[in-house]
Amino acid sequence: MLNRPNLYLFIALILFNLTACTEDAKQVTLKSRLDPSLCQFSAGDCVKQVGDIKLTASLSPANAPSEKPLTLTLLASSPITDVQIRLEGRDMFMGVIPVNVKQTDEMTYIGQMVYGSCSSGYMVWRGFVSFNLNGETKTALFDFLADDNG
Repeated sequence: MLNRPNLYLFIALILFNLTACTEDAKQVTLKSRLDPSLCQFSAGDCVKQVGDIKLTASLSPANAPSEKPLTLTLLASSPITDVQIRLEGRDMFMGVIPVNVKQTDEMTYIGQMVYGSCSSGYMVWRGFVSFNLNGETKTALFDFLADDNG
């Protein structure tokens, strides 16, 4: 049995934890809306310029759900070769996830991937796209939020 001072402390701790969880959920939602550096596939394609090449990426499903198969389509504005894509956590180590890339024509590549979920509720993945252009290796970075529901 808890004595009165310990009971008050116990109740205060429970209320604090409930309040903290609510604030964290609001902060996660707010962060995703305020970070313009992230690709928001649900709003449309993500475009990066690397030298003279424009790379356009799209993701399906667009909300980037964790633990589900995803298809990434990459379109280049000019022919490129040796395209390789991998995913890593931007802010935390989640391993290195290779993306199985297939070329459909000289400017279009499609990749399949699956990544794990993060317990924090806010997981930003970084896609590293490396390719060869006229004998020179180039790299583009695509950052996006997993489980982005708008």
